[in-house]
Amino acid sequence: MRVTRRVRLPGVHPPGLRRAHEVRRAGETQHPPAADGAHPELLRTRGEGRQRVTNIELFFDLVFVFAVTQLSHYLLHHLDVAGAAEGAVLLAMVWQLWAYAAWVTNWLDPERIPVRIMLLTLMLVSLAMSGALPLAFGRTGLLIGGCYAVMQIGRSVFAVWAMRGSALAANYQRILAWCCVSGTLAVLGGVTTVLLARALLWLAAVGVDLLGGAVRFYTPGLGATPTTEWTIEGGHFAERCQAFILIALGESLVVTGATLASLLSRPRPHYGPVAAAFIVAFIGSAALWWLYFDRSAEDAARQIAASDDPGRLGRSAYHFIHPLMVAGIIVVAAADDLVLTSPGEVGVTDTAWLVLGGTGLFIGGHLAFKLAVWRRLNWPRALALVALALSGLLAPHVTALVLSACAAAVVVAVAVADYVTVERSRAAGLPAAGAGP
Repeated sequence: MRVTRRVRLPGVHPPGLRRAHEVRRAGETQHPPAADGAHPELLRTRGEGRQRVTNIELFFDLVFVFAVTQLSHYLLHHLDVAGAAEGAVLLAMVWQLWAYAAWVTNWLDPERIPVRIMLLTLMLVSLAMSGALPLAFGRTGLLIGGCYAVMQIGRSVFAVWAMRGSALAANYQRILAWCCVSGTLAVLGGVTTVLLARALLWLAAVGVDLLGGAVRFYTPGLGATPTTEWTIEGGHFAERCQAFILIALGESLVVTGATLASLLSRPRPHYGPVAAAFIVAFIGSAALWWLYFDRSAEDAARQIAASDDPGRLGRSAYHFIHPLMVAGIIVVAAADDLVLTSPGEVGVTDTAWLVLGGTGLFIGGHLAFKLAVWRRLNWPRALALVALALSGLLAPHVTALVLSACAAAVVVAVAVADYVTVERSRAAGLPAAGAGP
């Protein structure tokens, strides 16, 4: 069993302990003990307060703003079932790369030069991969598969080196073994010219990375790592995932603004429907933000920070479930583009499934998130999914603008239900974590 000893230093320190004194004053503790040959100076310190997200981590996230934009545009140019499936595979690959990096920077200190160089290198490779996404199932397949392998394997090799001799090293040895398998599948997918085979191999690569986490990276000869040994700082990990949700929401606003700018540059006799579609798109995005960030984001961050097993909660509620909400936001952004462009069209199947499917993905993902964190069903979200499904009956008979307004109204209704539940809980003197049952 690994024991972290809280270090308490006297009031006067020798010069060599000045850094340790500064760490203690910041509410942190010393690094966990490490054996000879380890690099404890590369590990983050732990403390009672929330571990802060560093500037280099936020800089790292900027690459994924571009990736999310590319995926949204990919969906707009492939409005069929095959395009949706391909976009889902590409999003899953992008999410795995980002999430695995978020895990490693929860343990390693991004302010240390070797860790910072590692992140910048990953940024470079990720930027190349993001640029190649529009032609992922064309001539850039090998580039995408190679970038995936380089990032997964390279980051794991660095983590094994940086953590060697510490309690975390064995975990990353197992992760490296799994990433070698997923990286190989990603490269094979990039090499093949059969598009279905490429999609299946890339899906298998993502599946290996997800399965690894599900089975605690069991590796023959090394065993599995108990989730209780994934000693993440839960508040920091939650904040990192919240940042990715903001990235996706920000991209949806960019798409809406860019589409409006393009439409305003054209001579049009009537701007009323466009203005209405623009307002509805903004309300829809704002309502999605409200659902996630008004209460449940901060409440969930406190829940994982106080958990006896934050690694398990980080894996299920954040790593496994958050990409569903990200996918929903991306689909909603594509839908807003189509509605803005043609608000008066009636019965367009592509627009209908984007409008209702994107909103449903987000609400369904948030329902699963709340279920994973608080282990109880949130009825307003469950009923919202039913309402969205019933709205599909209207799709052949109403304009794209009306259908978009219906989807936005469903999200707003859930937000109102959350508010009412919280206020009732407060009036009754009950805890309102997660905005109700």
